Amino acid sequence: MDFVQDMNIKKIMHVLRHAPHGTIYTYEGLEMILIMATYDQDISVVFIGDGVYALKKGQETSAIGIKGFAKTFSALDGYDVEKLYVDQLSLDERGLTEDDLAVAVEVLSSEKIGTLMKEQDVIIQH
Repeated sequence: MDFVQDMNIKKIMHVLRHAPHGTIYTYEGLEMILIMATYDQDISVVFIGDGVYALKKGQETSAIGIKGFAKTFSALDGYDVEKLYVDQLSLDERGLTEDDLAVAVEVLSSEKIGTLMKEQDVIIQH
């Protein structure tokens, strides 16, 4: 019976490409990830381009009149979403390092991220 259940598990990768504020893409992506995690799927999240800013430590959002949600990414571990990847080139282009991020991630080359994408059943871009 466990084998039948395992067949229903899909590898789903969420790709966050947008800056966390100014659009709803990142926030809604985070909500979708949290919802999908409750269905026992193999979820991974990759941050590419301006999406890396979603994880930046010390975001102050009161001046723009919204509540910050960067710390919410640390809650993903409680939902068994432990595969968080960040594109090295995206960090480099923005002058960031892994130490600038609010949660533990695995920093990968663009090539390695591409390989992981090929292994997924579903890719959702936010």
